[in-house]
Amino acid sequence: MQLTKLGHSCVRLGKNDSTLVIDPGVWSGPDALAGARAVLVTHEHPDHLNADALRAAMTADSDLELWSTASVAEKLGEFGRRAHVVAHGDRFSAAGFDVHVYGRDHARIVPQIPVIANVCFGVDGEVFHPGDSLTVPEDRFPTVLVPVSAPWLKFSEAADFIASTAPTRGYAIHDAIISEFGLGLVSNLLNLVSGGSVTRVEPGTTVDL
Repeated sequence: MQLTKLGHSCVRLGKNDSTLVIDPGVWSGPDALAGARAVLVTHEHPDHLNADALRAAMTADSDLELWSTASVAEKLGEFGRRAHVVAHGDRFSAAGFDVHVYGRDHARIVPQIPVIANVCFGVDGEVFHPGDSLTVPEDRFPTVLVPVSAPWLKFSEAADFIASTAPTRGYAIHDAIISEFGLGLVSNLLNLVSGGSVTRVEPGTTVDL
């Protein structure tokens, strides 16, 4: 499998000429959905879901399907059964990838903002994407995507998430809101707390898993 880091929290997974995209949001780049055969969305916030772009992609490709929360599926309701609702404990196959769903809630931001649904995706027993949460799955994944900056997050919590998931390798996500100076700081901190196993790569970078 290959993993390509796109903008913010979006990643593209590829194997056997099939492509799965997770969390194509408004900061993911103009070609986030290029070549996608299946799309997974952790929750409804626009930095994880560019509804207009996904709607256009699903209109252009009648085989493209979505798996997400009920609120996201409702936003794309015109696509009927191609917009699948999933929840914690579900397992399904999407474009040849085996997917296991974990978690239920978005991390709390502030008391004035209601907590919404957020699901996490484990793909092929290899990659874990937590969306906007620090959910630790009951299964171990060699590759973990680590949120590094958000209104709901401080870095010590990201460090605890790394320690709890103990990945063989990890890659930073949720990084679009960090300045150039902050990106360097976060990279140094990731190296410090993970011993080099968790890194930040530039959008467009592809790694073999």
